[in-house]
Parts: sequence; structure tokens; C-alpha cells
Amino acid sequence: MKNGKENLLIAGLICLVFGAFLTVGGIYSMGATIGLAGLVLFIVGMSVNTERTMSPEEIENWTPSAEKLPDAGRVMYRVDTTLDEPKRSSILCGPCGTVTLVDGPKPNGYICPACSIQLWQEEE
Repeated sequence: MKNGKENLLIAGLICLVFGAFLTVGGIYSMGATIGLAGLVLFIVGMSVNTERTMSPEEIENWTPSAEKLPDAGRVMYRVDTTLDEPKRSSILCGPCGTVTLVDGPKPNGYICPACSIQLWQEEE
């Protein structure tokens, strides 16, 4: 199960709401049964641990795969910037598939060192 915690929480809330509607509608036995099942699902969902698929070191050292991007009538590129310190940007050049790491946020302009194509230039 890929999103077990989220699925249990959503199912629990749906059962709680449906049980409340049945209770208001006068079907007390069915409403109480579904409401209690929803409460159990919600409690189990809150107690399930969320699994991490990547270690903090793997997250810190992640870079996009070096692959060429399809031509879309202009130069394609991809920039990924970390949100946490230390700030680091990875730039994927679409025409040649080269990945370059730059310290700090996204630069105002960039020319690929492998193929010498200007990927972007922001006006100030």
C-alpha cells in the first residue's frame, strides 16, 4: 500500500460523516456501527508511521537524471533549487543532457558549459 496512512485517515473521516448522516436520519444501529468503524480507522491511521523512501543524505545529494529534453520550438532546460540550507541549484540542459550544480539560488542567466548554448537570460 503506497499511501496507507492517508487512505486510512480518509476512510475514517468518510465513515464518521456517513455514520453521522445515518444517525441523524434515524437509523441508529447502522449509524453507530459505521461511526465506530470510522473512529477505529481514524485512530489506526493516526498511529501508522509514515515510511521514508530516501535517507536525508540521499535527499541532499539528489540530482535529476542526465537526459536530453524534447525540442519544443525553443531551448528546453530544467532548474531544481533546494529550499533548505545550503542553497544549491541543479541545471539540466535540454539539448545536450548535461547536469550542472550551482551553489546558491537560480542564476539570472546561464550558458551551458558543455554545448555553449544560452539557456536563459533574465532582464533586470
